[in-house]
Amino acid sequence: MVARHQNLVDDDALADSASSSSSSSTPLCPKQRYRKRARSWREFLSAQVDTEEVTGPMVAFCFMTGFIDAISFTAVIVWCGFQTGNFANLALASARNYHARKWSVTASDLHALSSLASFNVGAFLGRLGDRIGPQTRGWLVAGTLVQSVLTLVAGVCIQMSGQGGITDFVLDFGAGGHGGGGTRWTHWLAYAGLACMAGSLGLQGIMAKRLNTGFSTTVVLTSVWIDLMVDPKLFFFKKSKGRDQKVLALLALFFGAFLARLLLGEMGAPAVLTVGAAVRLGIAGAWFFVKGKEGEGEEDGYVPVLPDSQVEAGVPNGEVAAVLHDVRPPNYGSVTKSQGASEGRWW
Repeated sequence: MVARHQNLVDDDALADSASSSSSSSTPLCPKQRYRKRARSWREFLSAQVDTEEVTGPMVAFCFMTGFIDAISFTAVIVWCGFQTGNFANLALASARNYHARKWSVTASDLHALSSLASFNVGAFLGRLGDRIGPQTRGWLVAGTLVQSVLTLVAGVCIQMSGQGGITDFVLDFGAGGHGGGGTRWTHWLAYAGLACMAGSLGLQGIMAKRLNTGFSTTVVLTSVWIDLMVDPKLFFFKKSKGRDQKVLALLALFFGAFLARLLLGEMGAPAVLTVGAAVRLGIAGAWFFVKGKEGEGEEDGYVPVLPDSQVEAGVPNGEVAAVLHDVRPPNYGSVTKSQGASEGRWW
């Protein structure tokens, strides 16, 4: 009897020991392996945005293309964004001088040259984003803020020049005449304002191009028209992301130009450019709300408290604290550093 009782006690002790051993090797909350961590502004701004989620800012970029171009064309019959026309104007000016056998430069020629050169300078400065990361949130915010500042400076320059925002050619036609009036922006400050407007669109174009969306550069939409016409889903009633983005780009540009021309008749070019600067400031803020790219192994901004391999194998409670030190950073998008961006380049 005593021996049997001793065996039962030994069995109970072994069961308790096994239970204790099992509990010590059980992972902490194995079914809840993910938790959030506090945001770091540096990580947040260095994160890449999800290019599938940038429709709003891209539509706003297209709106600003029409908005800015309407101001420059109404004043001096020159585009700030559509540089094909300006380049052709310079070719026509060269042919005119060759035919006349003497060199003469008109204000229209200078406007086209100023717009073309400034646009390319703005686009070239956009290469800075290749070093920072062309799809990083920080670069998109900073680049859009620069566009806003350039737009505001353009308004200040035109205001200080004392020249109007609607060319005499347009005013003469509006009064029932036959045109032929002179251009408005001939002061050097007006040229500086035109250069800032064109430079802002050049920077906008390179930023949009690097995002590689259906909106293209958001500046030159001739290619968008062609892509829309050859889109196999052009007449489909169902949603088609590529086609719908092209339609949105065209409508946004039309509405931007339409609104700018209405405002020009009421408040003048400097005030309208101030409105454009405010819109661009809003676009810069919108980049903060664009979703970041999902990193590998991360789920909607959560990071694993315990790696999957350790969860499956089981982690003793005493080692949980050590595991927590090795937690991967949260998902604010994939942090990207330019690799070899300057390799083989003089700059």
